[in-house]
Amino acid sequence: MCYTFFMEKKFRPVLTVRIFGGDKCFGPGVAELLRRVEQEKSLRAAAISMAMAYSKAWTVIRNSEAELGFKLLISTTGGKNGGGASLSPEAKRLLAAYDGYCAKLRSYAAEEFERSFSEIL
Repeated sequence: MCYTFFMEKKFRPVLTVRIFGGDKCFGPGVAELLRRVEQEKSLRAAAISMAMAYSKAWTVIRNSEAELGFKLLISTTGGKNGGGASLSPEAKRLLAAYDGYCAKLRSYAAEEFERSFSEIL
């Protein structure tokens, strides 16, 4: 008995964008961490949601801030309303620009991929 299985695969390009100054300062990991800080209102909660140590999250943020030359987070310490974190205005603009740029690249890459590989894959 002969069985033939046809598996249709949909091939696609996968791009990741990393921004470098002297060193890498921004990319998908930092962007996701910032999105989660915005959602959770806390770096600690954002780190936990990504299964990342809080100390690692702070290191990522500090390294990015040092390379970029501006603050990414505005932190508030405990007290009556508890502590928390929010994105700086520069971080909001950077994240929006990064997301827009990545969307444009993905769109272009999908079109170019189709032109280049449609007869092969």
